[in-house]
Amino acid sequence: MRIAVLADIHGNVLALDAVLEDLAQRGGADLTVNLGDSVSGPLWPRETMERLQALNLPTVRGNHDRRVAADPPDETMWASDIYAQKRLTQAQRDTLLAQPLTLEIAPGVIAFHARPDHDEKYLLDAVTDGHLVRAPLAAIRRRLKTLDPACRIALCGHSHRAELIRIPNGPVIFNPGSIGCPAYDDDTPPAHVSEQGSPHARYGIVTLGGAGRQDRFEMIAVDYDHEAAARQAEDAGRAEWAHGLRTGFMPEAAQRHD
Repeated sequence: MRIAVLADIHGNVLALDAVLEDLAQRGGADLTVNLGDSVSGPLWPRETMERLQALNLPTVRGNHDRRVAADPPDETMWASDIYAQKRLTQAQRDTLLAQPLTLEIAPGVIAFHARPDHDEKYLLDAVTDGHLVRAPLAAIRRRLKTLDPACRIALCGHSHRAELIRIPNGPVIFNPGSIGCPAYDDDTPPAHVSEQGSPHARYGIVTLGGAGRQDRFEMIAVDYDHEAAARQAEDAGRAEWAHGLRTGFMPEAAQRHD
């Protein structure tokens, strides 16, 4: 069984379409799962939502999905969430909010956005010198306490950092990276940035083993017209987003939240 793993599209329909085309060229998948944070960003939230609704993928709710759907559009709401909220219908926002926190997509394969019990706290990451890095194994173990013991593969996103970790005597944790947002800054204490280091759209393919065969994990980076996405962000007044889309890094002076 081949499972395509999509995460953190953030309204970037150009990157999503490039990933879907690449997946088709690789022979497709038996199942495609979306790990959330689908629309928040100064790009094409409504177009992205419409594309995803047409695909009808099994999808878990990300923290930005929840915020776009339910938070009031006041001075405390992040700019990318306001941008998306204004462009979605009420029915689309209701769809985002109704998505589950976790989803078992195959026997022993569980999908969630950030952690099994929380859509906004990092699972595999820690903040060091203002950057996301891999967290110590002991911390990851503690954060997995609510995970079903029967889980052998956990699929997560949120950090936008591609990671593959096999927990000793535990599950494999797979984060494919972000399709549509290769870098962001977060001023939530401790303030930090996440940087994929290139503008590519990232996704993954998990091939489940059987009859004595091992599971296989592929991390894939796809080129697309990131310049068009950067210009869209600039038109929305988000220069730091444009820089991230072009380079995979955040500008040093970026102060606004993703």
